Amino acid sequence: MGKCHQCIIRHFNSFKSLTTEELTCISDSKTEMNFKKGQVVFTEGSTINGVFCVKSGKCKLSKLNSNGKEQIVRFVKGGDVLGYRSVIVNEPVTLTVTALDNMNACFIPKADIFDALEKNPKFMMDMMKTACTDLKDANMTLSKMAQKNVRERLADTLLFLQETFDVTEDGYIDVQLSREEISSIIGTATESAIRLLSEFKKEKLINLKGKNIQIVDAQKLRNISEGF
Repeated sequence: MGKCHQCIIRHFNSFKSLTTEELTCISDSKTEMNFKKGQVVFTEGSTINGVFCVKSGKCKLSKLNSNGKEQIVRFVKGGDVLGYRSVIVNEPVTLTVTALDNMNACFIPKADIFDALEKNPKFMMDMMKTACTDLKDANMTLSKMAQKNVRERLADTLLFLQETFDVTEDGYIDVQLSREEISSIIGTATESAIRLLSEFKKEKLINLKGKNIQIVDAQKLRNISEGF
């Protein structure tokens, strides 16, 4: 099992503020976990006793709406931390986390998190900054859902996915999502998402190959997302 102070991933999250001694304590108590594509990490309403530091892979964070339909609200990739808000406020998690591909993460018990928060003010401040950033992103998502039409939301989502996950060697966005998942992100019926993707392809804005999506004309997508 790798040592936390040697892990490059920690430089991408709040754990960069921890001392070598604190990281050594975490290394001694952490558990390295592997999740297969489609496997649930934790479920909305459950209680978790620690946080997950994602080392590699991707996952989606979703919530069931009043109709029982999944609403994807956020994505997580290597370097991100899962479950910290629920652990800090001692409340059940409010989202379900599902691996989008094979994912590797370290589970860190909450006792170690609390100990570090109490002893290291910079770590506490960085955790607060992370929470504020997540809240800002959530507010922006709600604003876009309210102010943009479905076509604009799809264009905005495709650009966001490419910015978040980058592209593969052959130019496709480096995450595979089903049409149902795409419809969940933009808040529309699956049939509407399929139709809009076909329209974008006909307009030569994107290429489609199964679940793979390639952005061909980012500027035109950006114009659409901004209502032009």
